[in-house]
Amino acid sequence: MRDETKCLHAGYTPKNAEPRVVPIVQSTTYRYDSAEDIGAVFDDPSKSLIYSRFENPTVMAVEDKIAALEGGIGAMCTSSGQMASLLSILNLCSAGDNFISVSTIYGGTVNLFAATLKKLGIECVFVDANADEETLDRVFTKNTKAVFGESLANPALAVLDIEKFASLAHRHHVPLIVDNTFPTPVLCKPIEYGADVVIHSTSKYLDGHALQVGGVIVDSGRFDWHGGSFPGLTEPDPTYHGIVYTETYGKMAYILKARMQLMRDFGAYPSAHSAFLLNLGLETLPLRMERYCENALKVAQYFLKSPKIESVRYPGLPDDPDYALAQKYLKGASGVVTVVVKGGRKGAITFMDALKLASNQVHVADIRSCVQHPASSTHRQLTDEQLAAAGVHPGTVRFSVGLEHVDDILADIEQAMA
Repeated sequence: MRDETKCLHAGYTPKNAEPRVVPIVQSTTYRYDSAEDIGAVFDDPSKSLIYSRFENPTVMAVEDKIAALEGGIGAMCTSSGQMASLLSILNLCSAGDNFISVSTIYGGTVNLFAATLKKLGIECVFVDANADEETLDRVFTKNTKAVFGESLANPALAVLDIEKFASLAHRHHVPLIVDNTFPTPVLCKPIEYGADVVIHSTSKYLDGHALQVGGVIVDSGRFDWHGGSFPGLTEPDPTYHGIVYTETYGKMAYILKARMQLMRDFGAYPSAHSAFLLNLGLETLPLRMERYCENALKVAQYFLKSPKIESVRYPGLPDDPDYALAQKYLKGASGVVTVVVKGGRKGAITFMDALKLASNQVHVADIRSCVQHPASSTHRQLTDEQLAAAGVHPGTVRFSVGLEHVDDILADIEQAMA
């Protein structure tokens, strides 16, 4: 099936006289015929449902759909994109370990990696995505457990050279984790280029309507965990009666460990109703992404001509520094345009406050146009050096182009500029 069909049919196939739409299974628990049956499932939770803290039929239908879209072997939804980032790392790293991340990533993820995980004894080493491979090779140590990057960086809009970083990671026997939130699997499929794990903030384009916060982790099932040093996956887990995930679950070892061990303990699982709403968004995803790309390109071209704009980042523009990478990895450059307004912070805020159609909000990837000033919101906690590394300028405005008629969006920009 192609993506348009998967978005409608993958993950749930109703049987005779069953609901056509994915039903909401609004239950925390499930009935068993005997205590022995329950005991068997606690020995191996993959055999059946236990509790909606880490598995629920409605959520699982959405997980299967997203895994199908990304070309993965399995997926696990989380309560937020931030939790997807956290669990994707904790599934591999313990105190004393480190992982490598490109610096051009979302500000909240920088804080999670640089500050919070450091308190847990896990170090993140940030690198320049444009550094040569010889320089990057020197960053790895015997305790490095993963490489992390965003396929299309938020808000810098830098395109990750996925094949370069997949090759780099695999040379050191560690997996590549790619946050694919901005392109979605409709525009980019990182697994096809060597990524081993893909994550999303489903709050963005996958949901598309700013209705619910969520995240997801997708496992490619392709990484050889025995090729590196991953005792959590290749040695007995005493919390599950000595199960060795790679022996018991084979290619699904990573995603089932995340569910059986981490989701069991953290309980950061979305509700059935949230998954139901997410599924509705997924059903129209290909149509929406096509329109986002069309509108955003026209908005980016308009900004290029404005004397009040210092610079424009949009990988769909031929003059963008990552245009070649976008042509290689992306089927479209998504719906976010990053501009630097002349006059720095004051100029950016003056422009944003003058907009009437596009609203000021802490969000992107909505069906409605919206704007945000990263330096004073999502990236507020970063130092000037971290802001520069993340591609954020005091005058940077992140313009999330919505699905309104593009002429109305452009008219709003024009009157605000005036």
